[in-house]
Parts: sequence; C-alpha cells; structure tokens
Amino acid sequence: MFATTRHPRIGFLLLWICGLFFAIGTFGHVLERGGTQKPLFDSEQNPLPSQPDSATLPALLDALDGIWPTSIDWTSAVIGTYLSAALSTISSSFPNLPSEKNAENIVNRYFSQLSASYFGQDAFALRQEAYDDMLWVVLGWLESIKFIQLHSERHYAEAEKAGSWYGEEWIPAFAHRSRIFWEMASQGWDTELCNGGMIWSPYLVPYKNAITNELFIAASISMYLYFPGDDNSSPFGFSSPNFDPVDRPGRARDPQYLAAAIEAYRWLLNSNMTDAKGLFVDGYHISGWQRERLDKNRTGNTRCDARNEMVYTYNQGVLLSGQRGLYEATGVRSYLEDGHKLVSDVIAATGWDLKRGNSFDKLDEPDWPGRKLGKWHGLGRSGILEEACDAPGYCSQDSQTFKGIFFHHLTVFCARLPDHLILDGVFVGKGVDTGEPGSIEEVRKWHDEQCARYGPWIKHNAKAALTTIDTEGRFGMWWGAPPHTTAVPDVHVDLPAEAVDYRNHGVPRQWKNKPRYQRDIHDGGDDMNENSARIGIMDLNDRGRGRTVETQGGGISVLRALWEIVDTRR
Repeated sequence: MFATTRHPRIGFLLLWICGLFFAIGTFGHVLERGGTQKPLFDSEQNPLPSQPDSATLPALLDALDGIWPTSIDWTSAVIGTYLSAALSTISSSFPNLPSEKNAENIVNRYFSQLSASYFGQDAFALRQEAYDDMLWVVLGWLESIKFIQLHSERHYAEAEKAGSWYGEEWIPAFAHRSRIFWEMASQGWDTELCNGGMIWSPYLVPYKNAITNELFIAASISMYLYFPGDDNSSPFGFSSPNFDPVDRPGRARDPQYLAAAIEAYRWLLNSNMTDAKGLFVDGYHISGWQRERLDKNRTGNTRCDARNEMVYTYNQGVLLSGQRGLYEATGVRSYLEDGHKLVSDVIAATGWDLKRGNSFDKLDEPDWPGRKLGKWHGLGRSGILEEACDAPGYCSQDSQTFKGIFFHHLTVFCARLPDHLILDGVFVGKGVDTGEPGSIEEVRKWHDEQCARYGPWIKHNAKAALTTIDTEGRFGMWWGAPPHTTAVPDVHVDLPAEAVDYRNHGVPRQWKNKPRYQRDIHDGGDDMNENSARIGIMDLNDRGRGRTVETQGGGISVLRALWEIVDTRR
C-alpha cells in the first residue's frame, strides 16, 4: 500500500481519492448503515488530516465495483465528469505520490471504470430527455478527453518507442458522443420567444432557465477548445435548423461553437436573470402561454416576463467554466471579471466576509447549540454553501448533486491560466498586446490573486463537508448540520413568494405540455422522502434520501477544489 511517512502531503490527496473510489461503487446499498456523523472542529482534531488511516484506503478500494447503480442519467454523467477531473488531478500529482508505478496503476484501474461507463450510459434514453440532460453528457466526455490528452502529454510524450498511452484509443468515441449530443441539444436554441435562449425541455411549456443556457455556453466553448474533431457520421442522421448538419465531419476549433457560446452568453447577460444579490434565479416562463394552443398563446406575448425566483447553487457554478473558456478563446478579460464577481456574490450569499476571511455570524463551533443556526443569507449560512432544502432535509436526487457541480466548475474557473492564447488560430504569447487591459501575464497574476482570496472559504466548506462523514466514509448533504445533536434545529429559509422549488417538489402541473408530454421529466418529487420513515435516525444527514452517490460527489468536489486551488499553491 501507499507509504505515508516520507510524503506528508499525500494524505489529503488520497483522502479525496478514496472518497471518489467509494462514491463510484458502493451506493447500490447506501441505506444499510447505522453510523453517525463525526464532528470535526479545531478543538477536537485536525480538520484536514495529514495522512490517511492505514485501513481506509484498502477498504475503499475493495468497495469499488461497477459504476453508479443508483444514479439517474444526468447525475451519472456528472459523476463521470468528477471522475475524469479527479484522474487529471492524480495525473498531475505523480510527484506527490510514493511510486510512479502505483500512481499509474491507480489511473489505469479507474480509467477502465470510466471507459466502461461509456457503454453503460443510456445514450438512446438521453436523446429523449431535456436539453440540459444532453449537455451534461457533452461536458462529461469532453472532460474525459481533457484528462486523456493531459495524461498522455505529461507521462508519454517522450516515450515514442514504447508507444502512446492506450487511453488515446477512446478519444474518437468520446469525441463523437460529445458532438452528437451537442448537435441534439443545439436544437433547443429558440429565437421566437424572448429573442433567443435555450428552452429547457421540448416536453414542457416553454421555460428558458439559467442552467440550460449556462450549460450551452460551457458546452459550446468547451467544444471549441477541446473537441479534437470527428469524422464519424453515424448513428444519428438528423439536421439542426440552427447549426450545421451532423452528417458532416466535425472540425476541431470549429467557429460555430465559439459563435454559439458568445451569442448565448450575450443573451444570458441581457436576460435579467439575476436577483438583487447578484445570484442567478432559475428561469423564465412566458406569461399567457396556453398548453391547449401550441401554435401561439392567448396574448401574443413572446417576452420572458414570468420569472421563477428560486435560487440553486448549481445555477451559480456552471457558468464559471464557460466564462473561463470564453477568456481563453477570445482574450477578453471581462469574462473573467464577470466570473469573479459571481463567485464573490455566491460567497457573500453564504454569510462569508471575503475581506475578513470569516463568517458574518461566526458561531462558537465547539459549543454549537443543537438548535442554533446562523442567519440564512440566500445560499447558505455561517459561510457554508447550502441548498434551501438542506436544513429541512427534503432534498431530491437532483438537488443532492448541485453543490458538487458548483465546486467542480469553480475548480475549472480557478485553474491557472495558460501562458499563451490561441486567438483565431494565432499564437499569442506573454508580451503580446491583445487589445485588452493588461498583458496575458498580468491577467494570469490578477486571476491567481482573486482565486487565492477564496481559499479560506473553500477550506471552511471542505471542513464542514468532512464533519458529515459517517463511520463508513460517506458524505452527507447538509454540510452545516449541527454535529452534536439528533434534534432537528429551528429552520428558517427566506424564499421569495415567486420562487417555485420544482427541483425538490416536482414540476407543477401547469408547466406540463400535455399534448406533447411524451416522456417523464425527472423532477425529484418522487424520491425525496424514501428514507424519512426509518426509525432511529442517528444524525441529521440520514433524513430524506440520506447519504447517496450524489452527496458523495459533493464532498469529492469541494475537497478537490481545496487541493487544486489552495493546497497545491502554498
């Protein structure tokens, strides 16, 4: 097994690696457990252990079998994205591991799990789902391609005689699926209503929501930057009215992807989809729309004017990777500036003061009273990111995925910027004037400084997530849960009157377009209380759906953010 005495920095890396391994293989029997969550405060033990328990790694490795038996189509695509990103981190961290051979064995073992999930993914079912579901698939396989290319370049570039890494053989398949699903999702771009924007689902009354448009931005710019090309025109022969037909060869650096990302970003910024706190609300309906008359509505209104004020954490996250990609593709600094403002607004909405580096309403943590909670600030309390459903314990399978998505995309956004850009096919190096404020090197330094400001907040959230780990190593959903009590605390979450929490309570009947409603839309309303009736719940994170592969993914993402943005930059 891994030695730890000579490598003091190994422990934390392996901690989240182990968590990832556990997340993938053990949730087919997630409810059979009796352990309680363990508090983890400064006065009791170190919040981030320097080395793992010697028994933890073998136990978690033994638990890895199969893929994600309890996830649904879109959450499994997200978990696959986490796995690819984690493999990239492992590949970049070989010097911090005791043996290159052991490290390569870890990569190969879990890449084989990832490649197997390609065949396990229900691509035909996903074709009939909402446009956001399709775009999660695009981002997932592009993340896999990024890992393969990084690993090959880092560890096999100088091994020509030995041949390239075998993982490169998967790039054509992953690229093809990415292109197919981007092409299908692009059919959701609509200019008849609201002057543009992506529709969430073809099976519901028109709803233009933040997540589908943010995903389209992130997926489009990722296709521009990372899609390697694809000359396979099978198996789907269809054409999109908005973009080039899918039966043509797919080109790397195709300008249609960049144009789509820029247009969608411009639309989103002008859509008035942020609230007074600077947070993205969920989306817009068109008032007056009638299900019974599909060709038009009773008022002739085509404006997005019925806003759903509900705020979710993932609506603040996905755009970050899109903004990062748009900067790399254009050299326009304002994309990064927009991203940093969004991150700052999110952090403030958790009750964290970036200037002071601590919570607005800091509690005396070791003596935290069971029923005392910090003030709700819009996306959390006491500096800890939180969904509105966390404290009451009614989060659906969808919502259990959201915080992990935020931290994954924050990690993408805060990765160190390249020392050069490729703008319109032209190499632009350090000293070249891009026409933007500051040189490329100055922007890189500024970006790093901004991301460094988030470090204490990220660490605060990682520490909170670690307090929810039960005796079997499973992360809970509510990171801010008081750890010393089984009593449900007094919960107060202020939601606007116009907020519709359909991700937890189900899609309202009036949203369903009955004549066209051919396929169920997973809305979480059917699964959030499957575990509530169990007798003898021992901690607050066992309520509702309890600990799941989705909550495990959240823990993995915040720990990876801590490793990539904070620990590796000390």
